[in-house]
Amino acid sequence: MKEETIEKIKANLEESGLLNDLPQEWHGFHLRRLNQASGDVYDICVYGNEALHKYASLYFHEETHEYKLRLKIGLIEFCRIEFITASIDTFVELLHNQLESLLVELTEFHVEQVSSIVRHKKILEWDYTRFLPAEAEGFSRYISPDAPIKINNGSYVIADYVDFDMESGVTFYYNIYRDEFFSEARIWNIPNVTYEFDSSDLEELEEKLRARLMPRLMQVRAWAEKEAKERMV
Repeated sequence: MKEETIEKIKANLEESGLLNDLPQEWHGFHLRRLNQASGDVYDICVYGNEALHKYASLYFHEETHEYKLRLKIGLIEFCRIEFITASIDTFVELLHNQLESLLVELTEFHVEQVSSIVRHKKILEWDYTRFLPAEAEGFSRYISPDAPIKINNGSYVIADYVDFDMESGVTFYYNIYRDEFFSEARIWNIPNVTYEFDSSDLEELEEKLRARLMPRLMQVRAWAEKEAKERMV
């Protein structure tokens, strides 16, 4: 990141008083002031709840010349598009108006905030415990279908198995625009796409989960352990 960009961001932050106005503790989240550049990103601060594995980061992206808010839920990271702006004043106003409710949203589940398309798909009523165990192959079920998480581009995370120590897991999504279920894995936080769980309805997905979930978790576990050994060499 260019030095003049860093100086401009620091000046904007000081003038706006943004960091002075943010509570140190807020709805179970702890504020860490970062004020550091990495690549084309200047990280301003992050609200984190380590017990929930949830984080809300504020940063400036030099490539787009915009201030942004990034959420990390488990291993999944995405920007909240309603916070993207090139204006520090607008960014501060958005944070004042919406950041607190966003942090509360991260700690509570409200079914009325779930798209009617997801509800009509009967995902929240799905009897998933018969084939989605709480623990399997060293992974824990971090997100379950009865409390899906909305991310970007019309997708919801409906199930997520994670090993946080290895930063690895397997995630299942539903996209309301494509009306499709799909999956991807992460091995040490690097995405690994598969098409073996692509489905058009819950019945098809359930059939594939019963047959393929355990082999997929075993595969991801083996890849993650192999990578861990290679890192130690």
